[in-house]
Amino acid sequence: VQLQASGGGLVQAGGSLRLSCAASGRTFRRYAMGWFRQAPGKERTFVASITWSDDYRFYADSVKGRFTISRDNAKNSVYLQLNSLKPEDTATYYCAAAWYTGTYAYDEEGQYDLWGQGTQVTVSS
Repeated sequence: VQLQASGGGLVQAGGSLRLSCAASGRTFRRYAMGWFRQAPGKERTFVASITWSDDYRFYADSVKGRFTISRDNAKNSVYLQLNSLKPEDTATYYCAAAWYTGTYAYDEEGQYDLWGQGTQVTVSS
């Protein structure tokens, strides 16, 4: 599986964006998917994850209630809807794939096997 993230851009505070991550390969539905982000000068941090069957979604506290992760296995894609954006959401956003091993949060980088190239989100105040 290879991952290609897109949808980033420049938006004003309070605005919205929708990030997409397209996966190639026939085993996409065997992977849990996640989004991470890395702000300039900071470590990469977890944002959201979703299991292969969409029976469990998990969010970082900082984005809970504002961001929504979803997936469409028929389209080999995972999405991240970003609403009520804040300047502190500015970062490069990465999608990642973790071989599915159970229904729980996939919130650690070490759980992930594959990474996309990142898409930049910039929120102006």
